[in-house]
Amino acid sequence: MIRKKWFLYLTEFFSGMSVMAVELGASRLLAPYFSSSQIVWTLIIGTIMIAMALGNVFGGRLADKNKPDRLYLLLLIDAIWIGAIPFVGKYVIAGISFLFALFVKTNFLIWASLASCLLLFVGPCLILGMITPSLIKYAVRSLENNGRIVGELEALQTIGSIIGTFIPTFVTIPLFGTAVTFLVFASILLTLALIYFIAGRLTRLPMASLSLVLVLLFVLAPRVNYSFSRENIVYEDESVYNYLRVEDTESETILSTNVLFGVQSIKRKNTDLTGLYYDYALGANYMVKGSAPTMLILGMGSGTFASQTLKYTPQFTVEGVEIDRKIIDLTYKYFDLDPSVRVVEYDGRAYLSDAGVYDVIMVDAYQDITIPFQMSSVEFFSLVQKHLAPGGVMVVNLNMTVEGVKDNINDYLTDTINRVFRVVYECPTDGTNCILFASDNEDIFAVFDENVAPLAGSARAMMKRVRERSRLTEKGDRILTDDRAPVELLGMKVLDAMIREELEDLHNEFRGKSFSELIDLLN
Repeated sequence: MIRKKWFLYLTEFFSGMSVMAVELGASRLLAPYFSSSQIVWTLIIGTIMIAMALGNVFGGRLADKNKPDRLYLLLLIDAIWIGAIPFVGKYVIAGISFLFALFVKTNFLIWASLASCLLLFVGPCLILGMITPSLIKYAVRSLENNGRIVGELEALQTIGSIIGTFIPTFVTIPLFGTAVTFLVFASILLTLALIYFIAGRLTRLPMASLSLVLVLLFVLAPRVNYSFSRENIVYEDESVYNYLRVEDTESETILSTNVLFGVQSIKRKNTDLTGLYYDYALGANYMVKGSAPTMLILGMGSGTFASQTLKYTPQFTVEGVEIDRKIIDLTYKYFDLDPSVRVVEYDGRAYLSDAGVYDVIMVDAYQDITIPFQMSSVEFFSLVQKHLAPGGVMVVNLNMTVEGVKDNINDYLTDTINRVFRVVYECPTDGTNCILFASDNEDIFAVFDENVAPLAGSARAMMKRVRERSRLTEKGDRILTDDRAPVELLGMKVLDAMIREELEDLHNEFRGKSFSELIDLLN
């Protein structure tokens, strides 16, 4: 079979395709635990490129010293390794996170995600990196046509990589999930190896056994999940953009896009107010005049703020923008969003470019360090300003507020917004969120006081708290622009501090414990 040039070319094509599939699958596997920020993407790409480079070196040496049997045997091993990644991945990530929680107090996210990449993806990508130099060795028969053959092999690998980029993103991951995506490409590699060995009449029994292993993994694929506890989980899936999980308890319904920390949005049951940042953000609704005000929410999430707005200020007409179609569907199914609220599937900034004018624009698109830079710049906030009615208010949810971290992402966002609007008030909440109210109307709190005066009960008490906590911010020179917005690095400073605070208790609990005692604690 190795003498058939078409088979060598086929191997090169599918190996190139598999590299990109593994890389994209890696991002989806890590995102529920470490986010999908540019930092994590950089670690994935860098790790895989190192593995490929090492594979090129070892592949050349392998081809010089061994027969093709060794290469296709490694391809078999690679197929099983790639197929097993989604099944063992979360346990590897959990183990690494646990160990780093014991010993690492700074850059936890970077080190934990890097170690996960090294353990899960370096091996299979190193083997895939061995393919090209080996096939060049086997395909070239004379110096007369070696340039043409090398060029054809490299071209096929590139074409395979291109196709391997599109298929997971637009076909296998949205339709079948990350686990099946890994298994599909593992099956392709296994098939190539089986064809080689069967054609050469070599050790068919082990080949059949490995095939059965992969078939078994396919059967188990629908049972793969990211979270460790299944209690109260009513929905778990993936979209083009996010890992999604809905938990439903007697007191609340929660939408999460991350396994290790934080929630995307939440609905509290049987309570007048949520007790969360949504209550403070309602202050913006009382800062504008008019009998029929309008609101646009950029980053609709599960629609909690829209529901709160209609409950306490029913005179508002609300519409929202959410980039993730599956989140929009979940909003109506699990979070009881009023059908009258129109939600558009679109990028927030792109939608705003052609939108109308609103009295209140809510910006709630920041999730941990996964902050869209295009919605954090002075150009973006200037666009928001243009779409506010006279006297209108922009309300922004900053979700990573930690004391003692200087020049953090929230400082930059506040200064950037101050560059655009005449007044910017900050209102700390009871958690790690902070609400910003920005407007060109310097008398928004005079309007607020007038609108709040008739209120009674919990709504009045909540707005009194907003009034007491809100303070005018000073203008600064920490400005984010479309050209320069290092939101991931700035966010990392805050997230690192947050994780460090959480892990300090863990360090104290584990300090001095024996290995057996640590196992008992985990159980």
